[in-house]
Amino acid sequence: MKSFFLNKVVLFPYYVALKFRHFCYDKGIFKSYSFDIPIIIVGNVSAGGTGKTPHTEYLVKHLTEYGQVAVLSRGYGRKSKGFRFVEESDGVLSCGDEPLQIKKKFPGTIVAVDGNRVRGIKMLMDLPDGKRPYVIVMDDAFQHRRVKASRSLVLIDYSNPPFNDNLLPFGTLRDLPDQIYRADAVIISKCPPEVSIEEQFEWKRQLNLTSAQRLFFTSLRYGDAVAVFGNGDKRYIYSNFAQLVTAIANPKHLENELSVNYKIIRRLRFRDHKNFGKRDIAKINSMAQSDSKSVIITTEKDAQRLEGNKFISDIASKKMFYFPIEVSVQNDCGQELVEFVCPGRQS
Repeated sequence: MKSFFLNKVVLFPYYVALKFRHFCYDKGIFKSYSFDIPIIIVGNVSAGGTGKTPHTEYLVKHLTEYGQVAVLSRGYGRKSKGFRFVEESDGVLSCGDEPLQIKKKFPGTIVAVDGNRVRGIKMLMDLPDGKRPYVIVMDDAFQHRRVKASRSLVLIDYSNPPFNDNLLPFGTLRDLPDQIYRADAVIISKCPPEVSIEEQFEWKRQLNLTSAQRLFFTSLRYGDAVAVFGNGDKRYIYSNFAQLVTAIANPKHLENELSVNYKIIRRLRFRDHKNFGKRDIAKINSMAQSDSKSVIITTEKDAQRLEGNKFISDIASKKMFYFPIEVSVQNDCGQELVEFVCPGRQS
């Protein structure tokens, strides 16, 4: 009864608005733009937590082997306006945490932010020969239908399938799950190390994918610990106890991974993309003082917003680390994924 009330009464206006918007794009009432350059869209139908940034980084890493790559993002959380190239020396208020993370990890990649993606693509295409990218990867843009993608990839969290979810604010879906039909490929992310063939077929059946749509399964691998601040003391990494500071959509996967080696004694959770203010840092400083031996672990994305914060205490900065993550494509399909998103370039 509760589910019926939510779906048929409370969420009905939201459902109608989304349906109408997609109808207008499908029928050409709202204009979409095509470009003479491959555009790869990485997105989802849920509100964060599927691993878009590490998957974007995976594509950048492998597509860079064949030429200049550009990443175009909205730059969520930035204070700047309009189109802007991201530099390694930027702060998160200039460009957002995710674009800054990508730029630092891949300095040779062109990273730009613009809320107007059509304008952003045109700016990138207007770059002079030798700097112009051969492909543009658009992060978190599946709902941005003004741009026609060459390939669109939709990510789904293994632990949160859309067919068991509901629209915001009563679930995590920000778009209609039937819009998955527009995707060229679906990536089931954050999977356990091995997904059985039977389970893979069940995913395809549940998602009702067509024969033309590809299905990939990926896992996350955690690298060696990295100090957030220059005075990080690596002796803390070997503690048996950890305290977590996260401002991401879904920290559960990280917590599960860390619980293998650490006893998590305290968690500080902030909203996604939170810009840490003086009061927030005071809580982190208090956490650092509360236990002398524990390490403080945050995420790579949160580290972009914590670096250089003038309110962080000396002991907190010494104890704070993150574990960088990389995507691993299951079934030895990594090269297949790269060739699928940008066919012909590898030959």
